[in-house]
Formats: sequence, structure tokens, C-alpha cells
Amino acid sequence: MRRFRGRTFIIGVGAAVSLALTACGGGSGASPAPSSGGKTLEKTTITIGALPIPDAASIHLAKAKGFFAAEGLNVNITQLQSSAIAVPNLLGGSLDMILGNYFAILNIQAKKGGDFRFVADAYQAKPECFVLVVPKDSRIQTAKDLKGATIAVPAVNSIGELATGSALRTVGLDRQKDVKFQQYAFPDMPAALATGKVDAAWMTEPVLTAVQKNSGARKIADTMTGAMADFPIAGWTITKKWADANPNTVAAFQRAYLKGQQLAASDRKAVEQILPTYSKITPQDAAVITLGAFPTTLSANRIQRVADLMMEYGYLTEKMDVTPLLIPLPQ
Repeated sequence: MRRFRGRTFIIGVGAAVSLALTACGGGSGASPAPSSGGKTLEKTTITIGALPIPDAASIHLAKAKGFFAAEGLNVNITQLQSSAIAVPNLLGGSLDMILGNYFAILNIQAKKGGDFRFVADAYQAKPECFVLVVPKDSRIQTAKDLKGATIAVPAVNSIGELATGSALRTVGLDRQKDVKFQQYAFPDMPAALATGKVDAAWMTEPVLTAVQKNSGARKIADTMTGAMADFPIAGWTITKKWADANPNTVAAFQRAYLKGQQLAASDRKAVEQILPTYSKITPQDAAVITLGAFPTTLSANRIQRVADLMMEYGYLTEKMDVTPLLIPLPQ
């Protein structure tokens, strides 16, 4: 259930580190520091955190195709099982960059829990990408039947809540009064549905196709319609401190990543082939899942939609201008 087209993006890289020059023996001078685009890289090895979902396809493509290596970068990708640990690890310095959910990052930024920068756009919603699912024998047939239901989302106060709330609003329900949200990592949602711990789940690929195929779970609502149509989902995120300390490394990352993103945006087969290498999806399922879009620009106007809708739904208390949070892509 996800189709894709290309467009926008974001990237993050963590912890500021000085590049030490190694003195050569025999009285010769120091060896030259690695460079990219004619500029010395402050850091040549970076550690990135991402969930094993299609949103991260371009980062894996860029690494597999040697785009990072061509820029003098060694990129280590850490697979995260829950988005809830991404930001703490970024702020703690164990990760240089994360695939940051825009909702979560803007929410923390507004509460002054961190100071972040977006370096590349990663993923944009398309129809049937993020849907509400119920067990096959559930009494729930439509979103209107969710009154009183418990719904699994990847995190509380999250994009999952926002998207579900929008779908509920269209049928006259209120996300705060009429339903209860519980936090589950995407891989844990099928079991929560099967055991009755939740009545419905907000799901995305690759879990979405798997739960429908394996247990007959039913889709009852596409949450990315109306106000949520073509909604920006995630971008590559770093801290301002790291960005200030590593501008050349950031630019090198952006150049390499953009090549991977352009490939994902233009060649579905490339995405299908890379998905099984880092996620549990089978090649057969990769060929049929619905993909979102892979934006190849970094647009303040697009990401501003997230902040504006968060304010409309009460997640933000005052208007936020996202423009200062974007690091322009290299020309």
C-alpha cells in the first residue's frame, strides 16, 4: 500500500568531533585530512539511527551504491526498533544523526528539549501508506466505530495520534475524548491486536502488509487524506551543536544522500531490492507494498505544514517558523 514519487529531504549527523592529524615519522609533516568537495571533513565516520522501514530506503541505497564513500564518509547505520529511543540517543551523543519524525522533533524543539536541524527530507505520505487496522473478526467496520476503542500508535503525542485524530475528526469523533492511545513499537502491534490488548493499530509498512497477509487484519481507514494528504513524515535530523561543529561533513552527507534519494524517487525496483537487506520484509512483499514519496528538495513550506497542523490540533501552543531549522542543500 505505498506508492512513491520523489521530492524533499532532511538529514542529521551527531556529536562534534575534531579531526586529529596524524604526524608522519622521519621529520615529514602531518598527513592531509580527508576532504570532500574541496573542503576538509571534520568527521569521516558518522553513526545514524533509523527504523527498519521504507522511509529509510535512500540511506541504505546511498551506502550500498558507494555514494557516501565517494564523499569520504563512512556511514554506520544503527537499526532502531522504536522511534522513542531515537531522540534520547541523538541528544546523548551515541548517534550523530537520526531519521527524525517531523512531529516528534518539532514537538521537542517547541518545548526546548533540544535544538535540532534538518539536513534532508526523507519521506512523504501517499494514499494507503499509514492506515488504521483492526483484527479480521473485529466489530469495528469504519472509523466511526472506534468510539471507546484503544488504538496502538508508535508513540504518544505523535504523528500517529495526529493522523488518527484527523481521521476521527472527519467522522465526528474526538481523539482526546472518544479513544485511548497506547504506545507500541510497529513490530509489536500485530501481537497487541491478536491478543486484544488494543482494538486497532495505526500501521505502516512493512508491518502493514505482513499483518494483513498473516492474520487477515482489515484496514478501516486511510489516515493520510484530507488535511493529511501528501503529509511530510520524516527527515534526517542532527543537533544544532553538531551542525555548527561539522559543516563540511554535513554538506558531504547531503550530496551523497541526495543521490540515494533521487534513485529511490525514480526507480521503485531499487527500493524493492534494498528493503529486504535491512528490514524483515520479503522480496515478494517488497514488490507489492504501497510506498510513499521520496522528496528530493528540502522545502520549508512543506515542513511548515506539520507545525501548522500541530498548532491547529493543540500540540503546539504558539506558531512555529521552521525555516531556521533547515540547513540548505549544497548547490
